[in-house]
Order: sequence, then C-alpha cells, then structure tokens
Amino acid sequence: MDSNYIEGMFKKNTDLVTKAVEGIPAADWLRKPGDGSNHLLWVMGHMVWARGNVVKTLGSPWSLDWAKQFSRGADGVDAAEYPAPEEVRKAWADVSAELPNCLASASPEMLDKPHDKPTFDGKLGGFIAFLAFHETYHLGQVGYLRKWLGHGQLVG
Repeated sequence: MDSNYIEGMFKKNTDLVTKAVEGIPAADWLRKPGDGSNHLLWVMGHMVWARGNVVKTLGSPWSLDWAKQFSRGADGVDAAEYPAPEEVRKAWADVSAELPNCLASASPEMLDKPHDKPTFDGKLGGFIAFLAFHETYHLGQVGYLRKWLGHGQLVG
C-alpha cells in the first residue's frame, strides 16, 4: 500500500465532506430523493462509522454509542432515534482529526498482515485502501444529495 496516496485520498475526502455539509439546515439532513434512498444523515453517519473502523483497525480506541446504527446493511430507524446533524458533523471532525495520526503510526509490517475483510490484496493495507475507496463512493452520494437539496454543486 502506498500510504501517501491513501493519506491523500482521506485528506481530500475530509475537506470535501466538510465543505459539502457546511450550511445545510438540520431539516434537509433527513430528506430523501426516493423511498429506497438514504438521506444525508444516514450517509454521513455511515461514513463516520466506516472511518471509525479505520482508526480502530489501526489501534485507536475510537467508539461512538450511535455508530452501529450506520453499519453496513443496518436498517433505517425513526428520525428521532438518529443523532442530530451537528453531532454527526462533530463526530466526522473528531474521527477525521484522529485518522492522520493512526495512518502515520501504521508500520509497513502492520499493513502487510493478512486481513479477511474487504481488501484489495488480502492485507490490512489493502483493507485501508478499500475503505478510502468506499468513502470516496459515499462522498459522491453526499455531493449528489447536496445538489439535490438545492445547496449547489460541491466541485466543478
């Protein structure tokens, strides 16, 4: 794994996600473009959950009580059961501040260990790279939702 590229992807994603949700009112976070779609709050919560998995995998004791409800395949819940958008934004900022330290402290030997979760190469480094790719996929959803909600284009 070329950690410089992975760190760069996470850094760019951090900046774009932060910009994407800036100024979006709380009421818009629960709007969905269709019945089978996720709303911004769920996508952001899922990204926090996934990024939290990166820092936990790299040795941080990161945890959030509400993160599990955003895990892969989790069913949606009533709006009142979700954390407030501001809490999700803060969680994004907190886990994003922790991530560079975790990536910097990951040794080549650690990243070369076999890993059984989704990975590009069967190794822990490939799992971290997969999660950077996964996050970029969801960043696209956040950008789409931002524009669909009437808050303008994220990039371009």
